[in-house]
Amino acid sequence: MAADETEVRVDVEGRTLVIKNLAKVLYPQTGTTKGEMLSYYAQVAPTMLPHLRDRAVTRIRWPHGVEGLSFFEKNAPAGTPSWVRTVNVPTTGSRSVGASGDTLSFPVVDDLATLTWLANLAAIELHVHQWRVGRNGRPRNADRIVIDLDPGEPAGLHECCQVALLVRDKLSERGLTGRPVLSGSKGLHLYATLPERLSPELSTELAKEVADELQAEHPQLVTATMTKARRRGKVFLDWSQNSGSKTTVAPYSLRGRERPFVAAPVSWDEVVEGAEDPLGLEQLTFDQVLARVDELGDLFA
Repeated sequence: MAADETEVRVDVEGRTLVIKNLAKVLYPQTGTTKGEMLSYYAQVAPTMLPHLRDRAVTRIRWPHGVEGLSFFEKNAPAGTPSWVRTVNVPTTGSRSVGASGDTLSFPVVDDLATLTWLANLAAIELHVHQWRVGRNGRPRNADRIVIDLDPGEPAGLHECCQVALLVRDKLSERGLTGRPVLSGSKGLHLYATLPERLSPELSTELAKEVADELQAEHPQLVTATMTKARRRGKVFLDWSQNSGSKTTVAPYSLRGRERPFVAAPVSWDEVVEGAEDPLGLEQLTFDQVLARVDELGDLFA
């Protein structure tokens, strides 16, 4: 049997999982295998799981590696183990269970076994909403906001760091403490925990207010406009990811890029360095993130 066709049975916290294709290369440029991806998620799980807990998870799967086709998956797939927690979320504008319309059955990643099961399905990226589900399984209001800083070429991470400091000040004016996370792609995500839960409509309005103010004050550097043609050389502040139906890649999730980059939390000192020096901050790979967690702990906590 070829190396990429092997399968092994493993016990993960009392759950038996059949793990397949450990030698399959998922990142051809670095030779990173599925086994290494599974190892990363197993090692980072104690740090990552608290940020996934009680959040419905949308996955992006790359069954043939990051240079192959990928697809989004919201519903729990056929063959989902009975022990995987799932929640039903309406597809209508109203997120309250019982509203008219169809529902989606999302998995919730509360434990290492579920995280391992998804990784085994080549679910490289895990995306979550800014709201959690309650004990009754119903979606609650948002407990945090996120602003996605997306640079339009030739702007890059350097410009994102400069704008991140401006966003931090705007959040601070509203009594909110921003937490920066490298996107693992081109830019940065800034999160802020809300002192009280807000409906997605109100949290979106709050994020848009910050973005609009900065666009007005720094029009050469910042745009809050969705139109891609207006983003060139600027940092787009995407406020829309606070919508009740939208998701953002979870902190510590791998990304399906050319290298195994991670949505990696960083310190504000590192953001300041990135704002001052074009080479002061770079996207981080999974091995760098594991080393940072060992040394620095959870910067997103």
